[in-house]
Amino acid sequence: MSTTNYANTFIAVSPDSPVTAGDPAPKPGSVAAMQLELLQAKPYGLTSDDLLFEVHAGRADIAKADRAEARARFFSKPQACLRASPLVKKHGWGIHHDAEGRVAAVAVESDDYAKLKARTDLKQTIGMRSAR
Repeated sequence: MSTTNYANTFIAVSPDSPVTAGDPAPKPGSVAAMQLELLQAKPYGLTSDDLLFEVHAGRADIAKADRAEARARFFSKPQACLRASPLVKKHGWGIHHDAEGRVAAVAVESDDYAKLKARTDLKQTIGMRSAR
């Protein structure tokens, strides 16, 4: 089973992101909106794997009773990590993974974002570019 989880890592906004502030309301129903809603409801309550699967399950309308099996199938193939999330690529949100791999979204214009980006005890990485 593959995983997308990181620990003690900060994913900064993609260098080609078109925004300079965290978009508080991505298009309703989009992957970005669903991810942001979950992250804001449960900061540091989900791992990257949890977040990606919950969004997948919601979009695919997978019943709660079927989710354990569906999750095993979902992660039987490699999945893109949160560096490919539309939140970091297009909507101005960095993603912080704590020591246990739980995640939170941090708006690019915030003091918290600047502090996380400056920390030397975190692995620093950036979101993937939207274009090559």
